[in-house]
Amino acid sequence: MKIKNIRGFTLIELVVVVAIIGVMATSVIAVLNPFAQFQKANDAKRKTDLSQIQKALEIYYQDYGSYPDQSDYQLDPITSAPGVTRVIKTLKSWGSSWQPYMNVIPSDPTTPSKHYVYYVSNNGQTYYLYASLDRTSDPQLCKAGGASCTNVAGASCGGTCNFGLTSPDTAP
Repeated sequence: MKIKNIRGFTLIELVVVVAIIGVMATSVIAVLNPFAQFQKANDAKRKTDLSQIQKALEIYYQDYGSYPDQSDYQLDPITSAPGVTRVIKTLKSWGSSWQPYMNVIPSDPTTPSKHYVYYVSNNGQTYYLYASLDRTSDPQLCKAGGASCTNVAGASCGGTCNFGLTSPDTAP
């Protein structure tokens, strides 16, 4: 009589391994919190977008001596060349081209639920850019806890306008 030695895993061993992998996967997902990571990524994009718009506005200011007007909290820049007496204004929506200052004016990554807000003072010497960040614990918020920024001027960002950038002469 020959005894055949069969190697393999028992059903109990397989169930234990699958249970251990399940517990490990659950704990990793709980630690990483993918929803919070998506919020963090969208907030980083919003901050970068407003920073790019801010740089373009400063270049525009150097060319014209004032910041572009706003219409419904969108950019309303002068499109004629400096020194030309005929002033032509064209509304520039978020996501459209604004040459030579920007190839595309960025729009909120969660459009149409949220959007950026641009507001300029009557004399064209001060502007405000606002966005609604998802995370109310961000250290760069206008106010702790995610409350609305002070100078929002009644505009809505599709949420609370809790993050802002402004011209160098003022604060959001």
